[in-house]
Amino acid sequence: MLSLPHRLRYLLAWDHRLCRAVLGVFIRALLDFYRHQGRQYGVNDGHTGTLTVIQRFGGGLNLNIHFHTLALDGVFSEEATGGLRFHPALPPSDAEVARLLTIIRARVRRLLRRRGLASQEDVIPPDPLAEESLSLAGISAASVQGRIALGRRAGARVWRLGHDPEAVWVASTGPRQAHLEGFDLHANVWVPATNRARLEELCRYLLRPPVAQDRLRLTGDGRIRLRLKTPWADGTRHLLFEPLEFLEKLAALIPRAHANLVLYHGVLASHARWRSRVVLPEPTDPATGGLRDSLDPADGSPPTPRSRHWAWAQLMQRAFGVDVLGCPRCAGRLRLVATVDDPYAIRAILESLGLPADVPQPDPP
Repeated sequence: MLSLPHRLRYLLAWDHRLCRAVLGVFIRALLDFYRHQGRQYGVNDGHTGTLTVIQRFGGGLNLNIHFHTLALDGVFSEEATGGLRFHPALPPSDAEVARLLTIIRARVRRLLRRRGLASQEDVIPPDPLAEESLSLAGISAASVQGRIALGRRAGARVWRLGHDPEAVWVASTGPRQAHLEGFDLHANVWVPATNRARLEELCRYLLRPPVAQDRLRLTGDGRIRLRLKTPWADGTRHLLFEPLEFLEKLAALIPRAHANLVLYHGVLASHARWRSRVVLPEPTDPATGGLRDSLDPADGSPPTPRSRHWAWAQLMQRAFGVDVLGCPRCAGRLRLVATVDDPYAIRAILESLGLPADVPQPDPP
């Protein structure tokens, strides 16, 4: 995971091209690191791949552009027979993580200077976001800083519950983690190749939404209380928002239209030469064309073919843990009987069930 300085977060939040460019700097440094490791054990032309999720949020609903990257922990090389062989990498040392962060920081600063967004001393960029939308620029800047932009408390810090103003901020000094002038690189999460459940759990973490519903509560006076996932170093356990402040924080987290937040690089990129040989398709059943289970059942019966695509009900169950085809009364299975699209038949059915048949008019926004 790569975190960035506050000023850079503000720039990347609106300029997706610049965000992609900074991510490219990070990924190229990471791919170079693995290639260098491959050369140490005799692989001169090794290639690896990455999957990156650009996250826009922090734990307190603040605007925090940072990169979560899953990397294949090693490199592929092409054998004389034409096949590919994977060479696992050694775990990076603390010194290697620190050296990699230093390289990333220097290259990002050069990128900003080339684009006229930084001087030799400090970042002094123009603000195209303010020229396009002054209110959104104010909301984004306040969100990055943990302050309020709109309403009667404009300029004030977000209310913290449990906050101790005398607490000393202690920077993380965990293994395989480095921090330098706002840049922070953490590389201490590793999943074995055979642990598919843990890999899926990690992917779900990368793709999680900004806030979980059960962490939000509406207080008696109409304010919104957000419970933090883990307490902050200063003792803060909850954040408190006025309704307008809460909407302001959510608005800052919405990406621009057509901004892709899931990106592949290296051998996992869509046009990579080795992608089709690295990402192998699942075996299919020749009789049905459906995907076949990789493991045979214990009773010796043939594996059950399944569709290439997830059914809507399966996706609902995987994403939200809700079995939409389970009857809540008898625990039986629901099945599709018919699809009714005749408006007169629909009205007759609704009226016979005592349900409103007229389309409700929405209230004005």
